[in-house]
Amino acid sequence: MEKQKTIVYKISNNTMQEMINHFEDKKRLKTPPYAVFQADEADTVITLYESGKVVFQGVSADIDAAIWNEREAFLNNGKEAQNLTKEKKDTEKTSIDRTDYYFINSIGSDEVGTGDYFGPIIVASAYVNKKDISFLEDLGVKDSKRMTDDKIIKITPDIIRRIPHSIIILNNTDYNNNYSSDINMNKIKAILHNKALLTLLNKDKFNYDMIVVDQFVNKFKYYDYLKGNPQILQNITFTTKAEDKCLSVACASIISRYLFLKEMNKLSSELGLNLPKGAGPKVDEIGKEIVLKYGQDKLKDIAKLNFKNTNKILDN
Repeated sequence: MEKQKTIVYKISNNTMQEMINHFEDKKRLKTPPYAVFQADEADTVITLYESGKVVFQGVSADIDAAIWNEREAFLNNGKEAQNLTKEKKDTEKTSIDRTDYYFINSIGSDEVGTGDYFGPIIVASAYVNKKDISFLEDLGVKDSKRMTDDKIIKITPDIIRRIPHSIIILNNTDYNNNYSSDINMNKIKAILHNKALLTLLNKDKFNYDMIVVDQFVNKFKYYDYLKGNPQILQNITFTTKAEDKCLSVACASIISRYLFLKEMNKLSSELGLNLPKGAGPKVDEIGKEIVLKYGQDKLKDIAKLNFKNTNKILDN
């Protein structure tokens, strides 16, 4: 079992506001005293306090803390967050990665759905040649998390027609059948990323300079998760906020988001209910309606049962 980590930072007001907006759909119903919110991000629990202190707890706490530390530096002219973890005051700080991933031929992958109670997990990989950069810039390609759903729906068909890509979809039934203490969310993500990248590479002989994956665990843990797989892709570059730095990851992020939106709309239509994204209180409300209308077993086909929402929905 992976070791739980706790990392604590003091952040600025502008980063606090961005975190509040980012975690709007992932907030827990109850929060600790003096907390602005407490939210779930895959295997990390994030608590933001009124003082500006933010606590990351869980097996992926270091990854999520590094992401927000980079964001703090970006918003504040390179100044990183103040690390309040006394025993690791200096070693936990993460410097800004300024490696240029942009003007290259690259293959990248990204995922969506891992923080959403309803809907599948989708991992996409994409290949971007340098000659495609101007085309993507004209479309306004950037990280899907900073694009509106309407924008994604508008531009993704053009991306899909031009940019070589592969898509792996893990439906909720298969997710629930496979999730366990030995196969957690990060292991599932590693397996799906590996599969999406290999599937793309098997389509053609691409001329690429780098394979980039948005980092959700360190590379040693990533490859540890893949032990036993018949084929494992090596020589991957892992970096946080990769979708902001690398166009192939940005394309993968947009494609996976586009397909996730379509899947959520399809599920909503089938159920006759508008399924909310994330894992917040609105999710619990709709979950209870679904159980009343279709029975408890329906959740196995449309939701990730290991999320804390399940207990709230079933009042356990």
